[in-house]
Amino acid sequence: MNKVISIDFFSLRIDEPMVSLTDLLVSFFCIWFYFKMHKKSSKNLSFTYFKYYFLVMGLATLFGGLLGHAFQYMIGSSWKLVGWVISMFAIMLIERGAIEHAGILLKKKHLRALRMFNLVEFALFLFLTLSSLDFFYVQIHSGYGLVFIVLPIQVVLLLKNKNEASRYIIAGIGFAALSALTFSLKFSIHEWMNYLAISHIWMILATVFIYLGAEKMPDKND
Repeated sequence: MNKVISIDFFSLRIDEPMVSLTDLLVSFFCIWFYFKMHKKSSKNLSFTYFKYYFLVMGLATLFGGLLGHAFQYMIGSSWKLVGWVISMFAIMLIERGAIEHAGILLKKKHLRALRMFNLVEFALFLFLTLSSLDFFYVQIHSGYGLVFIVLPIQVVLLLKNKNEASRYIIAGIGFAALSALTFSLKFSIHEWMNYLAISHIWMILATVFIYLGAEKMPDKND
């Protein structure tokens, strides 16, 4: 399953076509949801962070699909770093969105502490990624941000406030966890539909549900 599949499209070589295509589909949905949210006038800070999460993650998966897979043979594997770093910014934004969402329950001093921790954690994992050039730290940052920051906040909001937005976001994180599990286990069903392509399909579902949750947020911080 480790064989690199290539196709020729009008004399242009495209590596890992299904992996690239599914990455670009994630990008399409992210950017589409960003523009849908951008049309909505909202003063909710959490909504704004989620909106820009979609934009930045859309850019990350766009560069990932093109530079990290389809045309990596042209430019070298080091260009994968572009998509990695941008995706880390995206995770920082969704963490911050969840933190602001928790403002419904938390005191201001606790919110300030979480905001500061969000920046410190991002800086640490960014440093580790850039110094090691290892995707492992990108995975850890993503998993940590979603499972240990976003998920607990949404669970508490759901239990305490029956928050409708949290239901969808929790479901989205569940699909993101399936994506991470597929990637970690390298579960593939075919050389064309390998673990990378399958994990991207789970990411599409995660993106849809997180968007549905973000759309349920009120227009103003309450």
